[in-house]
Amino acid sequence: MSTTTTSTITKPNVGVFTNPAHELWVAESQPSLEEVKKGESLKEGEVTIGVKSTGICGSDVHFWRAGAIGPMVVENTHILGHESAGVILAVHPSVTHLKPGDRVAIEPNIICGVCDQCLTGRYNGCDKVKFSSTPPFDGLLRRYLNHPAVWCHKIGDMSYENGSLLEPLSVALAAMERSGAKLGDPVLICGAGPIGLITLLCCRAAGAQPIVITDIDEGRLKFANELVPSAKTYKVERGVSPEQCAKDIIAAAGGIRLKVAIECTGVESSVATAIWSVTFGGKVFVTGVGKNEMNMPFMRLSTQEIDLAFQYRYCNTWPKAIRLVESGVIDMKRLVTHRFDIEDAVKAFETAADPKTGAIKVQIQSEVDT
Repeated sequence: MSTTTTSTITKPNVGVFTNPAHELWVAESQPSLEEVKKGESLKEGEVTIGVKSTGICGSDVHFWRAGAIGPMVVENTHILGHESAGVILAVHPSVTHLKPGDRVAIEPNIICGVCDQCLTGRYNGCDKVKFSSTPPFDGLLRRYLNHPAVWCHKIGDMSYENGSLLEPLSVALAAMERSGAKLGDPVLICGAGPIGLITLLCCRAAGAQPIVITDIDEGRLKFANELVPSAKTYKVERGVSPEQCAKDIIAAAGGIRLKVAIECTGVESSVATAIWSVTFGGKVFVTGVGKNEMNMPFMRLSTQEIDLAFQYRYCNTWPKAIRLVESGVIDMKRLVTHRFDIEDAVKAFETAADPKTGAIKVQIQSEVDT
C-alpha cells in the first residue's frame, strides 16, 4: 500500500525556533517539502499536517525568554508551539479514519500507552509522554509536521483558529471537571489571561454565580467584563496583602465567600489570596505554573478544611471541547486580538510578550497549498 498524499504543495517548510541563548528566529524545518510531497517520512500510524493556525501560549514565551519552566529546560535548538490546527496532507497506509483534506486540531502529546496512568485514562501523567514544545520535544509551530493520527481530532468546518483554541479550552475544561465548580457556585478566577478568560467562559456556561475574576492589569479586567458582563472584576494592587485582597474580593462577590477558586497565574501571592477567599470546606484549584517552591497560609487551609489541588495539562478533553465550540456554548473568537504570518513569528512573539500591546491571544497563521 502506498502513502496517500496531496501533490500540489509548493511552499517550503519553516518553523519557529529558540535556543539556550534566548534567540528567536524562523528557519527551514523538518519534514522537508520533498518529504511531504512524497510522504516518505511518515511512520506507521502517522499523518502529515499542514498547520494553518497556532496560538502563542505563555509557556512558549517563557521557554524563549527564561529558557525553562521548572525542570523543563531548553538545552538545544528548539521549536516552539503546541496550540495548533490544520489540514491533513498525507496519511500512512495504516491510517484509515483520516484522509487528505480533513481539518483537524492537534492534541500535542504522544504517550507510551502502557503505564498505569495511560491505562487508567489519566495519560497526562505518563512519565514517558512526548509533549510538543516541552524540551527536548519540538513543537508544532511549523508549516508541515508529522503526528500520530490518533491525536488528530476532526473539526469539520470549524475555523482553524477555533481549532487551535481547543488546546487552551482543554486546560480550562480539565480545571472545571476537577475543581467541581457547578451551577450556582460562587467562583473566584485568579488571572485574566487567556486561560483565565476561557475559564470565565466555562464558569458562565456552567452556571456559576457570582463569578469574580482578578488581575493586575486594568485592560485585561475590562476585556473580561466585556466578554462576560455579569462577572465581577477586582484589580490586584501591588503591596496589598493576600488577606486584604481576599476581603475585597468577598465584598465584590456581594459579601459571599467563594466556594471554588481557580488560580490561573501560579503566582505565590495570588495562590494565597485564593486560599484566604474561599469558604470553609471550599476548594482552591491551581491551574497556573509557578516557581518550584512557595509559601502558603497552611493553617488557613487546615482550620478551614480547604482542599488545595493542582493541574498538569489535561486528558480526554478534545471531544468535549469540540462539541462545546461547535454548539456555540463556548465562543472564544473574541480572544484572538492579533494575527501574524509564520514568516513574521518573531514580531508575533514580541507582541504576545509585551503587556503594552493589549494582546490576549496572538495567532500565527501559515498558508498551505492543498
